[in-house]
Amino acid sequence: MERLKIIGGKTLSGSLDIQGAKNSVLPILAASILVDGESRIQNCPDLKDVAAAIKILRHLGCTVTRTDKDVYIDSSTLSKSDIPDNLMREMRSSVIFLGAILGRTGEATLSMPGGCELGPRPIDLHLAALRTLGADIEETGGEIACQGKRLRGCKIHLENPSVGATENAMLAAVCARGETVISNAAREPEIEDLQNFLVSAGCRVRGAGSPIVVIEGTKARRAVVHEIIPDRIVAATYLSAVAAAGGKVRLKKVIPAHLKTVTDRLEETGCRLQIGRNEIVMTSNKPLKSMSPVITRPYPDFPTDAQPPLLASVLCAMGTTVFIENIFENRYRYVDELRRMGADVTIEGRVAMVSGVKRLQGAVMSATDLRGGAALVVAALGAEGESTITEIEHIERGYDAIADTLRSIGADIWRLEDEG
Repeated sequence: MERLKIIGGKTLSGSLDIQGAKNSVLPILAASILVDGESRIQNCPDLKDVAAAIKILRHLGCTVTRTDKDVYIDSSTLSKSDIPDNLMREMRSSVIFLGAILGRTGEATLSMPGGCELGPRPIDLHLAALRTLGADIEETGGEIACQGKRLRGCKIHLENPSVGATENAMLAAVCARGETVISNAAREPEIEDLQNFLVSAGCRVRGAGSPIVVIEGTKARRAVVHEIIPDRIVAATYLSAVAAAGGKVRLKKVIPAHLKTVTDRLEETGCRLQIGRNEIVMTSNKPLKSMSPVITRPYPDFPTDAQPPLLASVLCAMGTTVFIENIFENRYRYVDELRRMGADVTIEGRVAMVSGVKRLQGAVMSATDLRGGAALVVAALGAEGESTITEIEHIERGYDAIADTLRSIGADIWRLEDEG
């Protein structure tokens, strides 16, 4: 059994580079299916979800090789249009392959995706967008079968700005005849990164980062080299860790504009931040103060994925901080684990009230999901004594060598495995 062992109470200092964004690399790996030639994906993090995406690409017939942080995909050998259930269950984001496979082959068959259990995450918007493009979709027994040999450009209005639905619609639309206009599109930086990849490949896409994305279908899709943007949620997690543990750390290879809602809140706690073009230097001298209510909403508002680590950072802050979760109804599953450490957190529906305590005590905890697991790490770094975190496969879906990274800035943290 893999687990993390953490001795809290160590202040953090030094500098670290932020890995490539998980939520960017996965749709771009799917988009590589559309390229006529080889895609070279740079700054690709070593994650369980990335490994699962590579398994899917290889199953589809693509040739995939990896050299350190670069992944090379040759999709000219693609020979299948299905994803088996065992591969779909490995990650929630596997559904992002649907639009790309449909666009490339004119058909796609897959089962419902797996991933963290944070409550209902229906893919109705994905399917509605593809149907509007002209796909014929049947859902039977947990399987989705799509046919779409003649996709046509159209107007797609999303009921809510779903990131996955926006990405799936973009990937299918680049293969459709004519112009597609997506309104109420997701505005996340990862959408812009996908657009940049597609444009580099010769696709005609504009508007990403705004509520309107326009795609003109084209057959010209050339080989491409693309570097993944830094992971804003990983950066937010490490800033939260510094806030909880104390110290001074420089984050390099970041895009500060992507983190403004997080850094604004951390400044309220008394942390000092120096923000440069591609770096953030943060100093935390405890005790921290509580912050104004944190309300999660789609980008550019506060990201739901940054909520758990930020909540963990104020468990010992003076006063009370209120968190309101508007995206996932089961996002607070990790809070029961924090209570093992002595945290005072009251949950009422979508609202969490964090009353600062004088100290946290290390405990044995289990990661419930990806970001909840990151919250346990943040809390353990600021606690007294030893903590053990199990079920870390959830954490490793989104954090590249989290123990090594935190140890490089002074944390006493180790990844352990049982012998045999």
